[in-house]
Amino acid sequence: MQDDATPDLFAPASSSGQAETTLSPGESGAGHTENAGGSAPVTGGAGENPGNGGGQPPGVTVRVHEEEDGESVFLHESASRDYLEYAIAVVKGRALPDVRDGQKPVQRRVLYTMRELGLAPAAKPVKSARVVGDVLGKYHPHGDASAYDAMVRVAQPFSLRYPLVDGQGNFGSRDGDNAAAMRYTEARLTPIADLLLAELDEGTVDFQPNYDGSLEEPVFLPARLPFALLNGASGIAVGMATEIPSHNLAEVATAAIHMIEHPDADIEELLVHMPGPDYPGGGQIISSTADIAAAYRAGRGSLRVRARYEIEDLARGAWQVVVKELPPGVSTAKVLSEVGAIMNPQPRAGKKAIEQGAAQLRALFAAHLDKARDESGKDDDVRLVFEPASSRQDRDEFVALLLAHTSLETTAPVNLVAVGLDGRPCQKTLADFMREWCRFRLATVTRRTRFRLQRTSDRIHILEGRHVVFLNIDEVIHIIRASDAPKPALIARFALSDRQADDILEIRLRQLARLEGIRIEQELESLNAEKERLESLLGNDALLKKLVIQEIEADAKKHGDARRTVIQPATMVSRAGVAIVTDEPVTVIVSEKGWARVRQGHNIDLSGIAFKEGDRFGSAHACRSTDALAVLANDGRAYTVAIAQLPDGRGMGAPLTSFVEMGGSRIAHIVAGKPEVELLIAKSSGYGFICQLADLFSRQKAGKAFLSVEENARILPPQILPPGLDGNTAHLAALSGDGRLLLFPLAQMKRLSGGKGIQIIGLRGTETLRQILVSPGPVVSVRGVFRNRPKEILSDAHHLGQRARRGASAGLVKDPVLYLTPQDTPPATSPSLLPEDAEPS
Repeated sequence: MQDDATPDLFAPASSSGQAETTLSPGESGAGHTENAGGSAPVTGGAGENPGNGGGQPPGVTVRVHEEEDGESVFLHESASRDYLEYAIAVVKGRALPDVRDGQKPVQRRVLYTMRELGLAPAAKPVKSARVVGDVLGKYHPHGDASAYDAMVRVAQPFSLRYPLVDGQGNFGSRDGDNAAAMRYTEARLTPIADLLLAELDEGTVDFQPNYDGSLEEPVFLPARLPFALLNGASGIAVGMATEIPSHNLAEVATAAIHMIEHPDADIEELLVHMPGPDYPGGGQIISSTADIAAAYRAGRGSLRVRARYEIEDLARGAWQVVVKELPPGVSTAKVLSEVGAIMNPQPRAGKKAIEQGAAQLRALFAAHLDKARDESGKDDDVRLVFEPASSRQDRDEFVALLLAHTSLETTAPVNLVAVGLDGRPCQKTLADFMREWCRFRLATVTRRTRFRLQRTSDRIHILEGRHVVFLNIDEVIHIIRASDAPKPALIARFALSDRQADDILEIRLRQLARLEGIRIEQELESLNAEKERLESLLGNDALLKKLVIQEIEADAKKHGDARRTVIQPATMVSRAGVAIVTDEPVTVIVSEKGWARVRQGHNIDLSGIAFKEGDRFGSAHACRSTDALAVLANDGRAYTVAIAQLPDGRGMGAPLTSFVEMGGSRIAHIVAGKPEVELLIAKSSGYGFICQLADLFSRQKAGKAFLSVEENARILPPQILPPGLDGNTAHLAALSGDGRLLLFPLAQMKRLSGGKGIQIIGLRGTETLRQILVSPGPVVSVRGVFRNRPKEILSDAHHLGQRARRGASAGLVKDPVLYLTPQDTPPATSPSLLPEDAEPS
């Protein structure tokens, strides 16, 4: 194990191992330096500067390290090699768990030391300082803080799903309080730790010398269950990091059994048995099943976790929200500090006043939240109470406000990095994790079976020798009494081995009783049956797998418990979706160059709207002040702008690009409305899908990748689908650039949350999709120009077909455009927000 200290690469040169030369302004760096070991050339390396001789600047000292064989290497080569060795030592020796037992080296040494001290679950606990002292003195020659912190972590029920150490005293709290000093606390092993340590003495694992070679320690522990998944792990190494969530023991055991029975099982099969993480503090995973599967399939990702709460009704119609389970890494103190920061915002550095957004948020919280307090104690590990300012306000909106602006809803990372069976740290999928552990467990049981077979055979060998004594006891006694060398005589007379002869000569007189002979015969019979069973296990892989499955089932029955974390997909509460202003009707006006402003009310007169020079009207969106604006860029990225952030209509507005980070992208389309509004997204390449407006929302200013846009393709204007539209009677009309029209039932379109989409109409070569239109019925109107006169044609049966077909000619018109038929056009309840000459969508 490498020490914590990094090697000093810039230590002074010594006469035995290094040579030093200083380049003066007048010397060339391509010369040589002399030392006791001969000459070593000094060059400027890859950055050599011809104008400076050898590339080294004047006055720079270059140290060259000399190896034992007399060869010299440059400092940058030695530094890179030493740093790589140091990085590997940190990755494998400190920060990352092993896929076999799920432990880091210091945790493994703590558990092994406690076992050697006899600190079984039923034993009397001892001072933690005694355990730490043995760990440091025997196996881990580093600071006592690292060993004690490791023991504290595996003893905290809020950090580990299944604690391995039973801590007596103050071992810290979920609010971040440190554990008491090691001289005050006591510890012993928990019953579940037996699953890691029970088989150490049965030849199941390899041992290695400790740091000074005086003792031996296990390379890893013979885990009977995959503890890397049960308790998870968190660590940061050099260039690598790991964040493995904890899981439910019963579910992991069932998945392991399935993997043993089906070695080629994939992620979907495993998720049937273990649907997702099971955090120590409970909570609710609101990510979709697809998101969970994607994180496990890639070995990295993030899951959305929400606190679990209940609403308690009080007297006289009053009520309060009580949080009893928190997401991982979140404490009651953290949530209360976030609420305090919102209620008492501070100006930014260099500013005299708080920002407008912070002031609005403070006013919103002050209008909705009356009190927030922590009532956690002996009866409830977590009890966080929020009292509303008024019992008449909407309960769901109150909870959404808390979720959006505090850590009651947060992101839990997933990064499955561990040291594998080959000794190499790497990213693994869930299937890789489970498959490698199953291989390890089968190999461990094979080694244990061989060890037990050897031990059984040795015992049978000894008992067979004793049996000879009881069959010929008088002759054996006579040989021992009469012979000067009884051992060779016994070997020669009864064909015994050395071990059998030594055992016979060491037998006590009371072991020569007749009853003892009967016991030997009974034990021989039992051992021969056990030997036959062990040999059959080693000779039959199916029997070995069956034994492993039975042991996993027994361990799961003994130590398994109910799931704590509920997996229930739900819509993420975004800050853009939580009102910070009064909910009222507004109209968002966007110019062609992307300048946006807000005016109160709907059905407003747009004729008097002024724009900057060179700019003009682009679009208008009637919505609510609590809604959000989805901005779709030409490269397929989606951005979100809260309408409450937009300036009012007294000025020229503000560019939408000032609210988001679009880089070199351009705004393609803008959509506003409630998150549950359904859209039809299509591209000129002929692909599209149905989604919700919420799928475009992002909490990041840099947006998110939403739509895959092919080269030279453009995004068509999104179609808002009317609520309650019947997908079987409603039809999608697709018009190609060469005048072909295809209508098919809207039910044939898939609902996706992003990506490339599915094919809408068949296109060939450079053909493009020109327009799409959703019609309540199977007929649309095609308007165009024929012989310099306007002409309108209705679609017919020739245009009906299935999705992805090529369709038929729309008719003899130039520049055709699709419209709804008069009977399908909804009656106008308000003046159009688009100018008369605007191109229809």
